[in-house]
Amino acid sequence: MRRLLLLLLLPILSLQVAAGAEQVLRRGNGAEVQTLDPHRAEGVPASNILRDLYEGLVIEAPDGRLVPGAADRWEIDEDGRVYRFHLRETARWSNGDPVTARDFVYGLRRSVDPATGSKYAQVLAPILNAEAIVAGELPVEELGVKALDDHLLEITLKAPTPYFLGLLTHSSTYPVHRPSVEQYGERFSRPGRLVSNGAYRLAEWVVQSHVKLVRNRHYWNDAATRIDTVYYYPIEDSSAELKRYRAGEIDITEAIPLQQFRWIRSNLGDELKVAPYLGTYYYGFNLTRPPFRDAPKLRRALSLAVNREILVEKITAMGEKPLYSWVPEGIPGYEPARLDYADWPHSKRVAEARRLYAEAGYSRARPLTVELRYNTSENHRKVAIAIAAMWKQALGVKVRLVNEEWKVFLENRKQKRVTQLFRAGWIGDYNDPYTFLEILHSRHGLNDEGYANPEYDALLDRASVETDPEKRFALLRRAEAIALADHPVIPLFGYVSKHLVNPRVGGWVDNILDHHYTKDLYIREH
Repeated sequence: MRRLLLLLLLPILSLQVAAGAEQVLRRGNGAEVQTLDPHRAEGVPASNILRDLYEGLVIEAPDGRLVPGAADRWEIDEDGRVYRFHLRETARWSNGDPVTARDFVYGLRRSVDPATGSKYAQVLAPILNAEAIVAGELPVEELGVKALDDHLLEITLKAPTPYFLGLLTHSSTYPVHRPSVEQYGERFSRPGRLVSNGAYRLAEWVVQSHVKLVRNRHYWNDAATRIDTVYYYPIEDSSAELKRYRAGEIDITEAIPLQQFRWIRSNLGDELKVAPYLGTYYYGFNLTRPPFRDAPKLRRALSLAVNREILVEKITAMGEKPLYSWVPEGIPGYEPARLDYADWPHSKRVAEARRLYAEAGYSRARPLTVELRYNTSENHRKVAIAIAAMWKQALGVKVRLVNEEWKVFLENRKQKRVTQLFRAGWIGDYNDPYTFLEILHSRHGLNDEGYANPEYDALLDRASVETDPEKRFALLRRAEAIALADHPVIPLFGYVSKHLVNPRVGGWVDNILDHHYTKDLYIREH
């Protein structure tokens, strides 16, 4: 076996804070989170909090580089299939219990257990037997994870997976405190019960008000943590969030209101953080019911009629790029497939859209009437209004906008009973095209479109075991081209991350995944 010591032990830094001053950070966080169970949570708001509460085997440095987390080092066998992680002997849960390899075995098994109901279980597909367990074909004990001793964890993959270390930063791979889960069941993640292994522990959760975290004094690197308390506020209205920011009630905003971006750039330019972001903003079709089931021409017509250039120049106007691929740009070595009409002039696109719309059985005299759902957000509303206007002008489509609270919105998308067309966004969980392509796999828990194409699935399955990087990317690109031709989604634009950050907050570093651990931030001395 060839030992590959990939990274050195992350130094434990001794950082000074202002004498006698408690460091408190207040963060806007978009929608109210559904749960703080790391294996069942969904969406960016929950992920932001979970990165503070929990720590995986691997974490990210402020600039996005992968660095040791609960494991201080690891080795990979020469064939790239067996990983051995050495857990820190100083790692502790927030109640003082030691964090062991068995905790990670328990967490990973729980994550793929169908009884857990994780929508992210498919993320763990590279691990040996994970897919069969998720499908209910094997018991969880057959998962390719093993505790060799208290501090040595072995993970066996079904095939070499180049992005596996990045995947281990995802919440689906976090450990959970087994005694708490067994004692409290689904309610183990509530205040007073949640035992976590990250830099913070859960102190309060007041629905529609705030989530309060305080330092986990048992955290192995607590000496390097400077923020004592962090509040996460669920603020879906970005204009209201801006008002609270300007009033000094929050230090970091989760979003920027579109209509005030120019004013913000002119007046708060030093506090505005806009950076490339590995994310796709799109609309999804419900392919399980009319009017979009078995209607590829209609889906293509609606995509053709969207003027993406006008959308990013006049509506979002924060540096976003029109998107004609499913995977956004920015992944090293990968050239995304593109819609075949990406380089057409808009007039040609509209003419083709009208032809296909008519072939699908619609006209201005007999227009398509459709509901477009989006979760509560002023920015999402403006995008929806603009696109509805484009469809009406080009084709005569009648759109009814339906605004839903985040939890209701997600549940309706999953159930697929009432949705026809819905807003969605996908932010890469790791820097690889597979993080985007996998959610359109027919068996993926987050395939809210109900898309199923055997050829697409087969290409993804082949790519998942392909060891040659060039051949693997070629398979993924072919799969992407198939999905684009089928139009289960309408890619609209590539995200940019955008926040206001109070100058008193130090340690902020832009990165392509827009992950900012509170433990890496601090409050500057006045």
